[in-house]
Amino acid sequence: MPNKSAWCIIILVIFFSSCDSNQVFDEYKSVQKQWHKDSIMSFKVNPPDSIKPYKLYVNIRNTNAYKFNNLFLIVEMVYPHGKTTKDTLEYQMAKPSGELLGEGITDIKENKLWYKGFEKPFVFDEKGDYIIKIQHAMRNNGDINGVDNLEGITDVGFRIESVSN
Repeated sequence: MPNKSAWCIIILVIFFSSCDSNQVFDEYKSVQKQWHKDSIMSFKVNPPDSIKPYKLYVNIRNTNAYKFNNLFLIVEMVYPHGKTTKDTLEYQMAKPSGELLGEGITDIKENKLWYKGFEKPFVFDEKGDYIIKIQHAMRNNGDINGVDNLEGITDVGFRIESVSN
């Protein structure tokens, strides 16, 4: 009969392996010190099913060095047969008080931001590789030119989850 420590480990393994059962794809790319406006984070995805619906997210990890209360991103999806969609998206990153939003108990916050599939689940209707490209489009108030180097972003990720029935 296993001792209490062995049982605790077994229960923890089961718990943590079952927490993320909807995950289909989850990948991060690190940002080197600052995220340059011309630096595009690219993710290659080959969805397992061209009929099943999914939820798509952009994941951002940021630190207290992030000085804006919002984040503008340009997200481009290149389909296997050449079709391209491009969206300019805005996300709230801080409360009016300046407190950063996101999960995390350290100075790094993780934000799971909707991309597609929130109003109606997204279907990858073409078989093959999809390319997701993400870049920031931040500007200072009253400034025509964009922020060249965005501080405080440590990682940019892309996530696909299957829709629970």
